[in-house]
Amino acid sequence: MTNRFIKYHLPVIFWASIIFLLCSTPGNKIPHVSWLELLSFDKFVHASVFFILNHLSIRAIYWQGKNSIYTVTAICIFYGGILEIMQSVLFEQRSGDVFDFIANSFGCIMAVMTFQSIKSKIQKRFNKSY
Repeated sequence: MTNRFIKYHLPVIFWASIIFLLCSTPGNKIPHVSWLELLSFDKFVHASVFFILNHLSIRAIYWQGKNSIYTVTAICIFYGGILEIMQSVLFEQRSGDVFDFIANSFGCIMAVMTFQSIKSKIQKRFNKSY
């Protein structure tokens, strides 16, 4: 493995592993705080976690000169879907939720929109200076 691969892909692999560990943790081991549910904190967490995953993934491929951010986004959304299915079928005391999947997907889409916005601002600045 090259240093470039490690630099850009290790954070993605690490973060995806953290998500997997969190999703596979038995439900009785997860703290339950009812007032957070009123604020729909769970969906915010799902969106944030997948925003970070997709952002790291986009960063990994973009800085290597590849521009397939939609493919990477589809993979991240697929990963979120597979985890929800695994929660309902495989993981102990966990249940899959279509709204969690929607929140995961929303986080991924927000990462794309944020990346494209930042990218266009950088390109405008670069074009103005020359």
